[in-house]
Amino acid sequence: MGVRTAFFGGGRVTAAETFAELYGRAPEGVWAAPGRVNLIGEHTDYNDGFVMPFALPHTATAAVRRRDDGVLRLHSADADGAPVELHLDTLTPASGWTDYVAGVAWALRDAGHAVGGADVHIESTVPTGAGLSSSAALEIVTALALNDVYELGLKRWQLARLCQRAENVFVGAPTGIMDQTASACCTEGHALFLDTRDLAQEQVALDLAAHGLCLLVVDTRVKHAHSDGEYGKRRAGCEAGAASLGVTALRDIAYEDLDAALARLDDAQVRRLVRHIVTENRRVERVIEHLSAGEVRAIGPVLTEGHASLRDDFRISCAELDLVVDTALGAGALGARMTGGGFGGSAIALVEAASVDTVTKAVEAAFEGAGLAAPRVFTAISSPGARRLA
Repeated sequence: MGVRTAFFGGGRVTAAETFAELYGRAPEGVWAAPGRVNLIGEHTDYNDGFVMPFALPHTATAAVRRRDDGVLRLHSADADGAPVELHLDTLTPASGWTDYVAGVAWALRDAGHAVGGADVHIESTVPTGAGLSSSAALEIVTALALNDVYELGLKRWQLARLCQRAENVFVGAPTGIMDQTASACCTEGHALFLDTRDLAQEQVALDLAAHGLCLLVVDTRVKHAHSDGEYGKRRAGCEAGAASLGVTALRDIAYEDLDAALARLDDAQVRRLVRHIVTENRRVERVIEHLSAGEVRAIGPVLTEGHASLRDDFRISCAELDLVVDTALGAGALGARMTGGGFGGSAIALVEAASVDTVTKAVEAAFEGAGLAAPRVFTAISSPGARRLA
């Protein structure tokens, strides 16, 4: 699904007005769910570990009205032509954006919830392929809307679990729970400390502006074709490591016991994966300790350590992401790392507010010098999670 800004006013039609034009009646409501940036805690979510995302102002927006005939009619602002019509009793993946909407309806019904169909119009400002969870935003906005119009009474964490199941089983992507929970549960002005084992949550204040800081997001605009298969290999390798060490998940390996655990593993690749997960969980804890103590600048080196681990141990970085990180650090960033699944997508850089232009121009110049298309650079602002707009 592509990206198009949803304007409210200013001469542009709203999602509700577009819905009415498409379907000949008004929607019951309009909902929004954000993309996310992960501050720290990468690939730990499917290892029962710790993550720390926050919501972006970029959202997927859905205008929705229920139906009672078991039909889903789906339309995107970025898709040409008439709405796609699907039948709930015969839903099958189609390898396109509609899978993320249809998969949520499938997961709700599979869990025993009475969903009878819906007309849906989608607009999104979340960049796709940028590691900012555009698919999770689409899933959560669909789930929240269906939860409301069908009065299912599900809690946010339950919607996140169902959306993860939709992506794992219906779409076929072996993702963890972080992205969906971030979109559903983040709050403005905070990062979400999430224990992905039991979904325990803590909202950690993240007011970078008060400390004269900004977090830049650099969307490299590249996505390497081998990413999906490699993601699955990393997950399988982590599971193999946990099995070899006799634990339920790598979360169960204490940081203090890491060296002893690594000595028990014969496979060098599995050792690298285990080392990343265990040290990354500790990095999440360190970031929380620094933020809680008001030592916001001290998180910079922790972010950079995380990138080195993702690059060297987990091996999911790429030349473009490394270029962003190295250039940003060289231009004065306090810390930088890739964020998201890897093999392309985005990196983040913690910078002094006064240095935003300097770091941005340095990264843009580096991409131009390398013969790469200009990256998309913006400041990440901790924003609200999923919500009803109208």
